[in-house]
Amino acid sequence: MKLKRTVLGPILVVLFAIVSGGWLLQQGVENRQSTADERVLNEILSRIARDYVDRYDSEELYEKAIQGFLKELGDPHTNFLSAAEYNDLRVSTTGEYGGLGIQIAERDGWITILAPMPGTPAERAGLLSGDRIVEVEGQSTEGWSDSNAVDVLRGPIGTNVNIKIARAGVAEPIPFQLTREEIHVNAVRTSYLVEPTIGYSRLDVFSETATSELRSAITRMKSEGMKSMILDLRSNPGGLLDQGVSVSELFLNRGMPIVETRARNPRDSYTFRASGTEQFPGMPIVVLVNEYSASAAEIVAGALQDHDRALVIGTTSFGKGSVQTLFPLSGGNYLKMTTGRWYTPVGRSIQKSADQERQAAEVAAGTSADSVQREAYRTDSGRVVYGGGGIVPDLTIQADTLTAVEREFFVAASRAGSRYTDAVYQFAVQYAKAHPELSINFPVTGEMDQGLFNALRAANVDVTWEQFQGARRIVDREVALEIARARWGQEGMMQRSNLDDNAVSTAVDLLRQAPDQQALFTAAQQRSASR
Repeated sequence: MKLKRTVLGPILVVLFAIVSGGWLLQQGVENRQSTADERVLNEILSRIARDYVDRYDSEELYEKAIQGFLKELGDPHTNFLSAAEYNDLRVSTTGEYGGLGIQIAERDGWITILAPMPGTPAERAGLLSGDRIVEVEGQSTEGWSDSNAVDVLRGPIGTNVNIKIARAGVAEPIPFQLTREEIHVNAVRTSYLVEPTIGYSRLDVFSETATSELRSAITRMKSEGMKSMILDLRSNPGGLLDQGVSVSELFLNRGMPIVETRARNPRDSYTFRASGTEQFPGMPIVVLVNEYSASAAEIVAGALQDHDRALVIGTTSFGKGSVQTLFPLSGGNYLKMTTGRWYTPVGRSIQKSADQERQAAEVAAGTSADSVQREAYRTDSGRVVYGGGGIVPDLTIQADTLTAVEREFFVAASRAGSRYTDAVYQFAVQYAKAHPELSINFPVTGEMDQGLFNALRAANVDVTWEQFQGARRIVDREVALEIARARWGQEGMMQRSNLDDNAVSTAVDLLRQAPDQQALFTAAQQRSASR
């Protein structure tokens, strides 16, 4: 959930209260009109409570009325939160809770996984960015809000939750049973030198410690010889607004705008600016984003792009650019309401419209081409960047797509749910233990493939040898990552992953050519023109 913790700047708080079934709105004529509306609403609720064929008490009816009119706003981020739901939301920003380890958002009417967090039940089970949670404990999730999903998916540590996942290319929902664990959110997953002078840092989430963790990682890498860096924000679902601002401040000078929140009343709009001196001046930076980079991640990418402080590479980001504010209600309840939208320093709206979200989903599914009309803007130095929802990269690097043969294997393996990922994991652990001499770039041999195939068959994963052979590119990559994780931990797995990552390799190649940020932009333009 992407939510600022406090009301920042001169945003006026309008309290909504529920008193005898009525809503306290504006004064004057609007207030007189609301009196008649309240009377009609109370008459309807009273009649349903007394005579409807099924019994509902008043509390249930009022909650349904609240949920109904909030849903009619068409904004999945405006929700009524019970006291328990508010506590779940608060816990999610402190770093530890009992859950599955997934970042979610409502998209196109369904709860969608933005990213499984490293080392969590969700990641180990094989849940993927873009998977839709279509069922929880036998109940359809269609139309659920983020808060509804959080309330059900979190729970006591050690308890199980049964879900079904809809995955692109797989005809039937995939069942998973996951056991809730205590989740601790580390903001920086890994940080290391890709080459002697090029650093890489992956920022997974904007939790309370994001800025301090990233600052420490960069400082350490600079002491090891880093002169330029890659900041990986791919599949970062966002987090706390103040952390998005403070991470941006690491790379910007005092007074430079970072993000503007525009409310309905212009007097309530506010621009967040860098409050100190840039901490890493002159260091060329590449920022990586993808379609699951959202919220605070988009604030950082947009601010650094607009101020020519970083080259942005990847695919257009998620487009979650609305501001939510918490308003306390009676009984310990809260209203989480959209009160504004975020704009980058040059005035680009981060928020995708509903039509743009549908278009993005169709493009991702391969059912249409990207036809979004985007307005051109100018950065501080005059470079052209584009609006239209999300952060559009300076250089587009598409993720690898599956071939028809690979998709056939992927669909067959996905039907087995967690049996497939469990078998790969167990094989990898055993292999890593038996081969302590491995280096990070170890090859995946034919003998390893045969051993993994036997393990899959023993686990009742219904794939043929022909399917397995046709998908060796992705199978070998997956088992290599699991072996690396078993041998060297999370950071080792990321280092292995980056060896075959097109976006990372492109960033490294460009940084090799670039003694400064302007040279980096020039190298990227030349590469784009040569395509």
